[in-house]
Amino acid sequence: MKLLHFADAHIDMANYGRHDPETGLPLRVLDFLKSLDTIVDAAISETVDMVIFAGDAYKDRAPAPTFQREWGKRIIRLSQAKIPTLLLVGNHDLSPAAGRAHAIQEFDTLQVPFVKVLQKPEFLTPDKLWDLPVQVIAMPWITRSSLMANLTMSAADAGAVFSSLESRISSLVEGWIDEADKTLPLILTAHASVEGATFGAERMVMLGSDLVLPTALVKDQRLDYVAMGHIHKPQDVNEGQHPPVVYPGSIERIDFGEAKDDKFYVIAQVARGHTKVEWRKIEGTRPFVERRTVIGSSENVTEFLKSQLPKEMSGAIVKLTVEYPREWDTLIDEPALRKHAEKAFEFHLVKKPKIESRVRIPEGQVVSSMSPLDLLLQYFDSAKVNDKDELQKLAREIIEEEVDK
Repeated sequence: MKLLHFADAHIDMANYGRHDPETGLPLRVLDFLKSLDTIVDAAISETVDMVIFAGDAYKDRAPAPTFQREWGKRIIRLSQAKIPTLLLVGNHDLSPAAGRAHAIQEFDTLQVPFVKVLQKPEFLTPDKLWDLPVQVIAMPWITRSSLMANLTMSAADAGAVFSSLESRISSLVEGWIDEADKTLPLILTAHASVEGATFGAERMVMLGSDLVLPTALVKDQRLDYVAMGHIHKPQDVNEGQHPPVVYPGSIERIDFGEAKDDKFYVIAQVARGHTKVEWRKIEGTRPFVERRTVIGSSENVTEFLKSQLPKEMSGAIVKLTVEYPREWDTLIDEPALRKHAEKAFEFHLVKKPKIESRVRIPEGQVVSSMSPLDLLLQYFDSAKVNDKDELQKLAREIIEEEVDK
């Protein structure tokens, strides 16, 4: 069967840029929606047999109705095209409060045709998958409390569950693998971390602690494809081996931690015992450009900093981090730099004045032998404070006033 797999949409991640005057949406949200449109268009034009979204539609658990509307428009397109679509609940979709709806609950509540929300660990056979010749083991983001409820465990067993969560999940999944029809392809989809996977910048946006799946579990050769979500860096944790254990990554760059990462969705031809994976790069994603430099001379500082910026900045989110001696702060003409970078989508100047090394007390002298005024003067000297004479005079008056009291 032909499968399209993507994850970590985070469509409301609007941490840079302005709003679009026509739609009222943040321009960065439009970037994420553009990538999502690319994925939905591919699913429809290539008539895939199934779409698996492996979790995290939004950046938090209570998305604004406007963002829910935009996400819903894209999923409804898949439904109208009669493409079976599985939506896995991720940690950013799940409410921590018992009984509260998760962020993609409406598709389940409204029973949208050809869309199934996977909100608990379960084993789906063809009769639960629109009679497709495939089996799916679903492992959405799991909290300890929800696992206990799913396994109908008593409070007396809570200590065992808390101390060995991963092993209990492994037993659950292995049981389903044993139960599966050996003649049909078997897919595991999970929103979790896997031992040995490489993390990206999602550490900046993750909520809660990670569920870590053992390597042996996801690399079980009785599985034919493992559709992962949660880690934003694209990778196959079992590259060159069967089954592929694929993180397609986030659909747009979240921040500068992902500046060098291309963005993908995956088309997989899944067959029993053999799967072919095709990585599809999402073109036109917003570039992030980061530069770091150190000012080594007080001459022509602003021109030097301009030379450190990329020549082509049109539409990019650009960050320049500058280290320099603190006394040169006034030599940096920030308005001139911003004017130079006006074609950038957004420009960030991060100034890091160097902190002087610790003040050395003269040899043979101890702090206890120095007056507060002497210590303050030594600090003024080390910090190269302007108007230190006036400040010293003011400090002397304050100290004498306190002594007189």
